[in-house]
Formats: sequence, C-alpha cells, structure tokens
Amino acid sequence: MQNDLICAGFGGQGVLLIGKILAYAGMHEGKEVVWFPSYGPEMRGGTANCSVVISDRAVGSPIIAQPRGLIAMNLPSLDLFEPKVKPGGLIIVNTSLINRSVQRTDVIALELPCNEMAMAAGTHRAANMVALGAYVGMTEAVQLAEAEQLVRDTFAQKPKLVDVNLKALHVGHEFALAHRGGHKASAQEVRA
Repeated sequence: MQNDLICAGFGGQGVLLIGKILAYAGMHEGKEVVWFPSYGPEMRGGTANCSVVISDRAVGSPIIAQPRGLIAMNLPSLDLFEPKVKPGGLIIVNTSLINRSVQRTDVIALELPCNEMAMAAGTHRAANMVALGAYVGMTEAVQLAEAEQLVRDTFAQKPKLVDVNLKALHVGHEFALAHRGGHKASAQEVRA
C-alpha cells in the first residue's frame, strides 16, 4: 500500500515540517519513504510545498504527478494542486485561509479551519499540526503515536511548544475521525 501526498502553503506555515514528520514516522515504522521539498527563494511568505511518499515497497520516484492526497494550507495551493489529485483521493483544506470549497466531486474533501482550531489549542502557529493530525486520522498513513513522538522530538529544545503542538495534532485527528465516522463534523463539534 502506498500513501502519497503534496502538502502546500505559504513559507512559514510549516508545510515542509508536516512532510518531514510524515516521512520520519513512516521510516520509523519500517516503510519506504521519500520527502521532496520545494520552495521559492523567499522562504517565509513565499510558496512552499513538499511531496511525501510512504509505501510498503520500494518507491520509484520522488515526483508525484497525481497524488492521492493534498493538504492545502492557502488558496494558491488549492488552486494549483486540486486538479492534480487522483480521483478518489483526499484533499484537506484550511478554511481559515481558503474562502472556497473543493470544486471536484470525485475526491474526498475535509475542510477545517486549521488556524482557529490551533488557536483554540493554544497557538495559531500550530495550524500545520492540526492539518497533520487530520491527514493521519483520514488515511492512517502512519500511526498517531509515531507522529506524536516526532512532534516531541521536533520541539524538544522548546519544551513549552511540545504540549500545544500535541494538542493541535489531536484536535485535527479527532476532527478527521469524526468525519470518517459517517457524518461531516463541524469545527464546533471538536473541542480543543
């Protein structure tokens, strides 16, 4: 089984970190992984995206022409990558910064206000962790426990950030589980 994903947004939103955590989690679980970052010269504020492949067999290429998943953290990312997602794929949309719904009807769309949910968890800077938790909850590409450990490792030098990022990860994960459970969850249903 293979999970592949493009995670995209503005530089500084932590989209590359989402990809890196997924890749390391997959690697720790003994899977074949590829993490391929791409960003403009501006870094913070410019566009950034990464491709992630997590597979139980060798990965042929880091380039994903038609990903099975997309995390779009801003409107330009949704506009650019929505048409490329495979039919039946998953698109996670950060409605805090995206003012339109997914236009395709042949994909699964999970729309959630990542910024507001992160703020309710303790900091607006953890919106990427909300999106990561939602992706893990929807796909089970990696185990939640592995993602939690990588969040702890990532923020180990800044202990104050560990708990808030874990809380944001859990909020996104719970939102996704509620959505997978057969009803469309709203942000109000998932309490931080």
